[in-house]
Amino acid sequence: MSTDLKSTNAQFVDYLTAKKRARATIVAYKKDIDQMLTFFQAAEKKTITDITPDEINAFLKKLASDSYTPKSVSRKINSIKTFFRFLKTSGVTKTDPATEIVHPKYDVKPPRILSKLEYRALRDACRGDVRMYAIVELFLQTGVRIGELAALMIDDVKPTDLHIASQEGHEERNVPLNKAAVEALNKYKEIRNPSAKSNALFITKTGRALLIRNIRTAIDRYFRIAGIEQAKVNDLRHTFIAHHLMAGTPIMTLSKLVGHKRLSTTEKYLELIKGQQVENVKLDEL
Repeated sequence: MSTDLKSTNAQFVDYLTAKKRARATIVAYKKDIDQMLTFFQAAEKKTITDITPDEINAFLKKLASDSYTPKSVSRKINSIKTFFRFLKTSGVTKTDPATEIVHPKYDVKPPRILSKLEYRALRDACRGDVRMYAIVELFLQTGVRIGELAALMIDDVKPTDLHIASQEGHEERNVPLNKAAVEALNKYKEIRNPSAKSNALFITKTGRALLIRNIRTAIDRYFRIAGIEQAKVNDLRHTFIAHHLMAGTPIMTLSKLVGHKRLSTTEKYLELIKGQQVENVKLDEL
């Protein structure tokens, strides 16, 4: 394998693709590494073996001076660590200069849980958009991740459940579909272009697969229309988890349902709902 700076990123992208990482993740990692390698080239570094922890820290300081938030820098560090770990494992480098790189500290905001009034307002806002209504309903009724939803194929939709393919280290699973989700999906499939070349479940008007950024942009727009502030797409998943816990769904069952690797991840939501209980909540009412 080549140790040329730009070549190493191409090799890295091939590795991520072979590992079936989500397209959005690959794009983000490539962009992060390109940015770093451009910085190294400007510092007249020729090969990846010339890079030391000091060079990486210099790049991170440049990000901070360019007003990147600690959270953004931390995300880029994830990309950097994955990149150099790949290079060492592949034998491109003998050492990993990113091993001792430390993530900056920053406050992590707790998940935003939508109230019944808010998620009903969101539904109302997008009711005239059959495709987006189905997408919102799937988020609320199944708690799937945005990457999982964007990767859904037509054949993944079964009469009573949804097949979620494995990606990003998350195991595949089947998620039950309730009446509300089934009805929303059926209405969408009635207007979905039957001649579309893509087998993706959710497609654009031109028949191409709907990308994560398309989904995020559209839902952000409907959040604004519904008057819901400081909410993001992932908050629909958070809402699903929280409301299930409040309704008494066993935590082990819920953890498997949403594809958490660790039970402790699901348990963190218990602090958010402490003192709140919802009696006899039906999934159709979410």
